Amino acid sequence: MHEVKGIISKSKKEPVTLEKVLVPDPGPGEVLVEVKACGVCHTDLHYREGSISNDFPFFLGHEAAGVVFSTGPGVENVAPGDFVILAWRSPCGTCRSCSRGRPWYCFESRNATQKMTLADGTPLSPALGIGAFAELTLVGAGQAIKVNSDADPAAAGLIGCGIMAGLGAAINTGNVSRGDSVAVIGCGGVGNAAIAGAKLAGAHTIIAVDIDDRKLKWAKEFGATHTVNSIGQDPVDEIRKLTNGNGVDVAIEAVGNPLTYEQAFYCRDLAGIVVLVGVPTPDMKIELPLLDVFGRGGSLKSSWYGDCLPTRDFPVYIDLYLQGKLPLEKFVSERISLNEVEQSFQKMQRGEVLRSVVVL
Repeated sequence: MHEVKGIISKSKKEPVTLEKVLVPDPGPGEVLVEVKACGVCHTDLHYREGSISNDFPFFLGHEAAGVVFSTGPGVENVAPGDFVILAWRSPCGTCRSCSRGRPWYCFESRNATQKMTLADGTPLSPALGIGAFAELTLVGAGQAIKVNSDADPAAAGLIGCGIMAGLGAAINTGNVSRGDSVAVIGCGGVGNAAIAGAKLAGAHTIIAVDIDDRKLKWAKEFGATHTVNSIGQDPVDEIRKLTNGNGVDVAIEAVGNPLTYEQAFYCRDLAGIVVLVGVPTPDMKIELPLLDVFGRGGSLKSSWYGDCLPTRDFPVYIDLYLQGKLPLEKFVSERISLNEVEQSFQKMQRGEVLRSVVVL
């Protein structure tokens, strides 16, 4: 058993606290990871606010990279000393989705079996099956994805969640290809990752839409060819003007809001693709004329974790980063300590950062 300090959310919408956490040695199929860096993701804030479930207390942090400390019996994919990114999807290989050859939709993702606890024995609910705002965490072996150790942990860990969600929304879900036109609505971390993904895929026109000029400036750095501030302009009209009146081939909604979803729906070309990667709240609803849904054709898709397969995608994107083709370091707005996580949530809500990253 290992005693570490970890960031815990004990009750809905209350500030997080730094607590003693007991982490067991790995059992069969489990891996103990020494965390080197962990990004502060919106999903952690959703846990703190009780928007995901009420299984408090939560052990926060999931967008992480580190080094394998030890492994349990039967673990063959990683060994002590390996540099890994933690994934919250670990395909089981046997569920109906895996059996159909679609492991990126796995319904039985495998996490660690043993529980990490508070010092008094209270079991913790690790965020997305990880819990990485601490020096050590226990995960299922399939959640530890070995990548090139030359990568900066603060940048590499972001592939574990938000950046992968955006890259995958463009490349895997949206199937962006050479010469395509793309609009990305919402230019936070996920939206800018979608822009970077569209650029990697060879999109010719990449239009960034947001209400914050600071975020639009960031979007240009990630590959946007045009920007639209939707405070004073109708984004649908502007996107059509930039695409010869046609609309884009792929519209990616990275906000999770009915209004911006409707904008994505109408700013695409006939037979174009809409990708929803922004996370809505449970009360949100959309209303579209069914004739428009039929008449405009194309596809309306949702992208969950960028439809990624971690064992396939993580090493590829880390190699592209090391080759200078994917600027992961630009997503790191600041490096902070565990004691600064609560303040980073406030910066996130004010739109001041793409990612605050806890470095251990």
